[in-house]
Amino acid sequence: MPDAFTICEPGRAVRALRRAAGAALALALLAAAQLAAAAPPPAPAPAAAAPPVETPPPAPAGDTAAPAPAEPAPDTRGLDEQVQGLKKDVVDLNRDLFVLEEELLFPANTQVAVFLSVDVGSFFALDSVQLKIDRKEVIDYMYTPREVEALLKGGVQRLYLGNLKVGQHELVAFFNGKGPNQRPYKRGASIKFEKGIGAKYLELKIDDRQRKLQPEFEIRDWE
Repeated sequence: MPDAFTICEPGRAVRALRRAAGAALALALLAAAQLAAAAPPPAPAPAAAAPPVETPPPAPAGDTAAPAPAEPAPDTRGLDEQVQGLKKDVVDLNRDLFVLEEELLFPANTQVAVFLSVDVGSFFALDSVQLKIDRKEVIDYMYTPREVEALLKGGVQRLYLGNLKVGQHELVAFFNGKGPNQRPYKRGASIKFEKGIGAKYLELKIDDRQRKLQPEFEIRDWE
């Protein structure tokens, strides 16, 4: 029986993409180092004032030499702007390469994404979520306190991104955490869905059910 997951990674393209990203980053760091080395050294700090001494009488006007003008301090603002611009270019390049790599690994015709949102606080405290697609575990995610806090403030997490063939599939989610009275609490939810041509989006949603004084877990299909 064929696996529900398809292998769509174009190995050569992804490896070439990573080599290009590494080479671009290395060149950018080398250029930044060369620019920094080319900058003139900072002017020495002025020496402490010497104690006053008796000055000799001025020499005749014909024997005095005009003092040499002080050299202006070097302006490194242009160099700093070049370095900052180079760093921004590297960040933009890495972002574009990440998006391109994701498109290569997860094309729209096989892509499936699972999101998670939380609207609780009284009856359930989330610790972890386990996902299975077609009886195969795809992720078991443990949450940090900061991540839980972000979800409680209205954040939506992309919990899983993968590939599925066209056809019928089943998603099962297990939620672990603390329930009423701070007792260990584990519940599950499942959904059968049709994967067509195009990306598929599913949402895991955790709500407080006020009438029954317990949390509610559901899976929504974003059709």
